[in-house]
Parts: sequence; structure tokens; C-alpha cells
Amino acid sequence: MFEYGSRVGFWRLIRLLAERGMTATVMGCALALERNPEAAAAIREHGYDVCAHGWRWERHQHLREDEERERIRKTIASLTRTTGERPLGWYCRYGAGVNTRRLVAEEGGFLYDSDAYNDELPYWTTAAGKPHLIVPYGLVNNDAKFIRGAMTTADDFFVYLKDAFDMLHAEGASAPKMMSVGLHTRIAGHPGRAAGLARFLDHVAKRDAVWICRRADIARHWIATHPAQPVKP
Repeated sequence: MFEYGSRVGFWRLIRLLAERGMTATVMGCALALERNPEAAAAIREHGYDVCAHGWRWERHQHLREDEERERIRKTIASLTRTTGERPLGWYCRYGAGVNTRRLVAEEGGFLYDSDAYNDELPYWTTAAGKPHLIVPYGLVNNDAKFIRGAMTTADDFFVYLKDAFDMLHAEGASAPKMMSVGLHTRIAGHPGRAAGLARFLDHVAKRDAVWICRRADIARHWIATHPAQPVKP
């Protein structure tokens, strides 16, 4: 099933996006992209950014601090080689450890991390004694519900995403709104599920005042428009 994602699903999803002139952020494990140079080349070709998803699938909560620091550095070096650009965001597989955010901030070079599910908009916090931007992720708008049995048809996926988008779009008349849609190539990449995604993308394309962008673009916009306040000593 995982191999299906890299052999078939990935290519179906990028085709659906490319046909509509839409972009995306790839949350990529470094070792996975090392082992799939064709996918890494496609990421470069389509101009996606990569939010670092760790060196490989492992629980950062179980790593010693020195091990986690080394993994972060290996991930940066690897993704820079395979995609041609340094990753600007960080998002842990299985959730962050107690040291992760501080280590990411200490390493430097990141615009944000997405190890948070607690808001619908970016916000500032403090890490390693300096302002640090959080661009929250969301597990509610996520194709993982297919695996867990909460969704079974393409229409389930489409209607849920459409309803979330329509409410946020209406609320956006008076305040900014952000919507993340999580896709796994091994899940949403199957035709009977991708059809629902295609309908959602077409629905979004028909609405005005919508910015479909990468997470790094959101971070840059937030930094420029809502800059951090100085950290009080």
C-alpha cells in the first residue's frame, strides 16, 4: 500500500493539481525522497516546497536530545540535496518531542513549524529565547479518515472539505482564514478517493478571494503582515 503511493498515487495527485494550476506543500521524510529521486525531481519541477517530516518515520519523543539534533541536521542536508532547496518548515511524524521546537529554533533557517493542531491561523510563540512562528496543521481535513472508516466514498471526502471551505470562506469576509487539507499519496491517490479531491479543487477554483499556496508562502506573508513582537527579557 505504501509503495502504491509512490508508484501511482503521487503522480495522480500532482496531475490533478497541475491541471488546475495549483500548488502544494510536500511533507516529506528525507530518506523517502532519497529513495525516490523521480518524486524529488517532480517536486522541483512543480515548484512545491517541502516541509521537513523528519529523517525517517520514528518517534521523536523517544530520541535523546543529541540524537534528535543530529536527525534534524541530517534531514536538512538530505532534503537540500534531493529537492534543491533547504526546507523552511518542520512537522514531526507521530508528533513532536518535548525538545523538538527548541532544537528546530536553535538550528535556525526555518520559517515555521507545524507541530500544532490548536488553531486555525498562524501565531507567534517563543522558542530558544526568540520569536518562533507556528503554522498549525489540521487533522480534520485529512484523508486518513478513509483508513479509519469515517469516510468511504469520494462524496464523503468532497462534502466534508466543501463544507469546511464554505464556512471559512464566508467567515473570511471579516477576518483572515486558513485551511489545510492533508493528503497521503497512498490514500487519496486511489481513483475512487481522488475523484472527491478533484471535485473539491474545482469547487475552490470557482470562488473568488482564495489564495492557494504553499506553507512557506503563508509563513512569509504572516511574518511580513503580522510581525513578531520583541521577546521580553
